[in-house]
Amino acid sequence: MKNELIDFTLYLADNALIIGHRNSEWCGHGPVLEQDIAITNISLDLIGQARNFYQYAAQLINEENTEAKATEDTLAYLRDGWDFKNSLLTEHPNGDWAQTITRQFFFSVYQYYLYQQLQNCSNEQIAAIAIKALKEVTYHVKWSSEWMIRLGDGTEESNSRLKKAIDNLWMFTGELFDLSAYESVIYSAWNIDNDKIKNEWESKVKGILEEATLEIPVNATWHQSGGKTGTHSEHLGFLLAEMQSLQRAYPGNEW
Repeated sequence: MKNELIDFTLYLADNALIIGHRNSEWCGHGPVLEQDIAITNISLDLIGQARNFYQYAAQLINEENTEAKATEDTLAYLRDGWDFKNSLLTEHPNGDWAQTITRQFFFSVYQYYLYQQLQNCSNEQIAAIAIKALKEVTYHVKWSSEWMIRLGDGTEESNSRLKKAIDNLWMFTGELFDLSAYESVIYSAWNIDNDKIKNEWESKVKGILEEATLEIPVNATWHQSGGKTGTHSEHLGFLLAEMQSLQRAYPGNEW
């Protein structure tokens, strides 16, 4: 189970890092100063979560292989695209404000219900990280939910943009609940209820969309997948090229 634990910890870390980096691209470009600061702070929250998971993953890797010298920096900045396990949703480009908000909303609600169960898991380190992160994720859900309602129940244009964003991103949400082999092992060992997470996610999303005068896309049963096992879109390659450029040009830097 040690290898599955490493993969699962990297999955949690990669998700937080990649969507955190995506959000950081809004720094200085937000629609108004207050929201520019808000989404930048959310990106810092997520990158902080990623650091905690990477530190634990590095510890596990070094215990498994005494010759390994994994650190949070090598795991974030020196792995190739096919080594990353983040879901495809997190690497999707920002697009306009509506698409960024929708991506964050879908992902934050997933994080919230997943971390609720992880905080009670038998792994003390993962549980501790989940407990700390839940305080942040609770705000992320509140912030993104308010924006979903604001855009959906706003002007004709904001409603149209949000609907387009939902239609574009919905196909990537199914992967969140499509368990990989390492997730199945961990969920079974820790009594994590994936069906409950999915049902709670769907209920929350449906409720917010109704307030936003929108609906879940009909007949959208097919979904994209592959990110959890290293099969990514071209977007991740461009993101990593930018994010990892300094570390690869000047090896040995620390976070």
